[in-house]
Amino acid sequence: MMEIRIGITQAPREVVFELEDEKARTAFKAAVEQAIAGKAETVSVTDSKGREILVAAAKIAYVEFGAPEGTRKLGFGS
Repeated sequence: MMEIRIGITQAPREVVFELEDEKARTAFKAAVEQAIAGKAETVSVTDSKGREILVAAAKIAYVEFGAPEGTRKLGFGS
């Protein structure tokens, strides 16, 4: 699982969801890049719970791709 956060302009909260695998992450990243380049008006993704999320490309402030689960460090040295 990988957490994704999308900041929306003029909205106080982020859109937060999880994607199942690297393939889904890569496809979503490509869709965001197309939208930011002006080649698509919306970005659509289906999250790990089966919910479909659509975001207007013009309203995307940022997209944060979290690290895959299991790669986080624990302890004092992290």
